[in-house]
Amino acid sequence: MKEILREIGTIARALDSISNIEFKEIELTKGQYLYLIRICEHPGSIQEKLAEMLKVDRTTTARAVKKLESQGFIYKQEDPTNQKIKKLFPTDRGKDVYQFLLRENNHSEAVALKGLSIDEIETLFDLLQKVSDNINVDWNEVKKGNKRDY
Repeated sequence: MKEILREIGTIARALDSISNIEFKEIELTKGQYLYLIRICEHPGSIQEKLAEMLKVDRTTTARAVKKLESQGFIYKQEDPTNQKIKKLFPTDRGKDVYQFLLRENNHSEAVALKGLSIDEIETLFDLLQKVSDNINVDWNEVKKGNKRDY
């Protein structure tokens, strides 16, 4: 069988490394840009929802959010109905950086998909979505503390 997950992992790590190098000038490192992108795309989300979107644990999300807040990329706002809930929003600086991140994403996507037809791109997207859905089932089970059967 082909090593599909290894190939996906290699692509993801290469793009992450490129991003970490290129985003140093805007003081974003170690995948923080992923959090900022999601907050810009889903303003008013809470940390738990953000962790779920990115498929990471709450502690990792809390650290990233704290760092983004201290750097002035995002701010927290109390929910008017429940003061324990803190909603996340991008600052003007975060919104400006988001535009840069979108340009980088569009460039990386164009490079990655170079030479593929529109039909191939659509097929690739559909297949990756199925793979993601399959993995999401296991991710949710493991997140609840369950073990997978090998």
